[in-house]
Amino acid sequence: MSQSPLSMYDASIPVFIRYLTNLSAILDKGLAHAREQGIDPQELIGTRLVADMDALPAQIQRASDSAKGAGARLAGVEVPSFADDETTFEALQERIAKTIGFLKTIRPEQLEGSESRTIELKMRTGPVTFDGKTFLLSFALPNFFFHVTTAYGLLRHKGVQIGKLDYLGTR
Repeated sequence: MSQSPLSMYDASIPVFIRYLTNLSAILDKGLAHAREQGIDPQELIGTRLVADMDALPAQIQRASDSAKGAGARLAGVEVPSFADDETTFEALQERIAKTIGFLKTIRPEQLEGSESRTIELKMRTGPVTFDGKTFLLSFALPNFFFHVTTAYGLLRHKGVQIGKLDYLGTR
């Protein structure tokens, strides 16, 4: 049985959509936990592991930024700009839904040849240039998963009953 090689599209867009969908389900469980335990949902929203760490909303925002930024850059389209003003579970869910909606507009053919496309990011320390493949595999995906994992860990730390299968999206 012959299988086609892994495309840049297959390695990115469906992966981002799946894990953003999983992240949305994890947020649902976080809100349900707060309601069941009589906890103010804002307590979970403000969760951070240490004082100088970004709280839950920033983790969701950065996961969203990583996914939409990677998708747009690899497709050669403008990166959508979101306000980073979400302060409730509902607003975070809307952010995830907008990100997924954008990603669903990207077609596989838009990413053909993107492995060699030049991607330049403006970082605090100055511009960083990647080819598309290195950008996806060494920066975009690890950065995305860092923030998804951190959001998961923040909610788990607060007692939300989630596990690896929730993270992986198999339940």
